[in-house]
Amino acid sequence: MAPPRDRRPGFSRRAQYTLFMSYILAVAGALVGAVLLVLSQFNPPAFAALRSAATEVTAPASTAGAAVVRGIASVPETIATYFRVHNENAALRAEVARTREALTQARIIVRDNRRLRGLLQLREATPDTVATARIVSSSASSTRRFGILNAGRWQGVRPGMPVRGPDGLIGRIVEAGPNSARVLLTIDAESVIPVQRIGDGLPALAAGRGDGLLDIRSVGTTNARLKPGDRFITSGIGGLYTPGVLVAHVLKPGADSAPAKPFAEANTFDFAIVSAPFLPPPPTARPDPADPQATGSQPVGSAAAQ
Repeated sequence: MAPPRDRRPGFSRRAQYTLFMSYILAVAGALVGAVLLVLSQFNPPAFAALRSAATEVTAPASTAGAAVVRGIASVPETIATYFRVHNENAALRAEVARTREALTQARIIVRDNRRLRGLLQLREATPDTVATARIVSSSASSTRRFGILNAGRWQGVRPGMPVRGPDGLIGRIVEAGPNSARVLLTIDAESVIPVQRIGDGLPALAAGRGDGLLDIRSVGTTNARLKPGDRFITSGIGGLYTPGVLVAHVLKPGADSAPAKPFAEANTFDFAIVSAPFLPPPPTARPDPADPQATGSQPVGSAAAQ
């Protein structure tokens, strides 16, 4: 029997099924994306709950992937460190010899400051460390700048808590799930941090730009000159961020405003520290039920007299 004329040689039925399934998956993905877009516009709380659930599901995979990437990336660095360790040790010994006198002076200053603080009975609020975790992923290609922390409410993490790394401030918690949390990075366009310049204490605001940099904007001072290399730290104003944490350093000169680069970047460190707010808000006073003025009620006798 001769084969039919409309048969297409070389095109198997398996390939046809594969192509058909790819079309189905593409249409399903488009529908899911459209539903999520509509949900984010008309019901943000439900969208936030879905996003938190997705974060909980992907956080373990992101943690494992980050561990594998760190392990592979550390091999060349370990080999290079092995060959240059002797030169670095010699340079460090020379630097220690040069800075021994400055270190002695610094110790004297620290001791004098401690004595003066004791005489003045100055009290400082030191926030406690809530959790130490990893930033397992970050939104590098999005218009927003968030990081995913592999610690959540089970570890005591709550929205509003500041997050810092070994190099400086990272951001603050905006959403917390059971075992993961979203961190609003300092470079996000919605991030504004009260800072001050090291040296003269110039007050300013560090506002994120969304492109990996920050804008340093002076506050209360006209014609403030900002120079490359100026370093800014948290001032403690607002009661959220602990004073003295490195934030950014200026890249270009400017008057009242200048671009700056953050000291801490989400893809350059291993650990992040979540701490309690520097000055937590005071507790809300509850009205006394026995006080008529607090409850807004009047005694029965006075109401009857009226």
